Amino acid sequence: MPSQSVLEQKKAIVAELSERIKNSVTGVVVSYEGINTEDDTKLRKELRENNVKYTVVKNTLLSRACDEVGLEDLKTVLEGTTAIATSDSEYAAAARILCNYAKDHDNFKVKSAYLDGAVIDMDTIISLSKLPTRDVLLANVLGAFQAPIASFARAVQAIVDKGGVEACAAEAKEAPAEEAPAETTETPAEETPAAE
Repeated sequence: MPSQSVLEQKKAIVAELSERIKNSVTGVVVSYEGINTEDDTKLRKELRENNVKYTVVKNTLLSRACDEVGLEDLKTVLEGTTAIATSDSEYAAAARILCNYAKDHDNFKVKSAYLDGAVIDMDTIISLSKLPTRDVLLANVLGAFQAPIASFARAVQAIVDKGGVEACAAEAKEAPAEEAPAETTETPAEETPAAE
């Protein structure tokens, strides 16, 4: 039977893991079997750069943490080598990095994942992994906002190029006055009585 200090350490690990899962928006569970140190170092670096926390965990401890946070469906994949990657802010980063990594490494497998406190299936994980990065999404949104502003800026510049608002207003007043005689075709009706 394990000593009291070992049990306390395990309880602390489970509590920390439970808190980490609760505070994360997404998490991905993987089997890292067969990964070498060099590849593992590269993977961890990429995950860190994307604010994803990656930890190798014992299946029994992760299972207890899943019980505490209500992710019992995640326990079915907890066998063999297990690591968990969690993100507190970005939904797609962990899935994107780990799924791409799994494509290039035969032994490395994505086992399961959760999103906003619910276990998701492999199709959803794959869809999530195909989403662009947060920076790309922000650039697309900014581009959409920028297009109307750029059009407005060109219109203002055209007004300035023509001599300002006063010049454009004067030009607008002159244009209808010149066109008015050409538009009126009812003048012959007035001339008809004068001809009699």
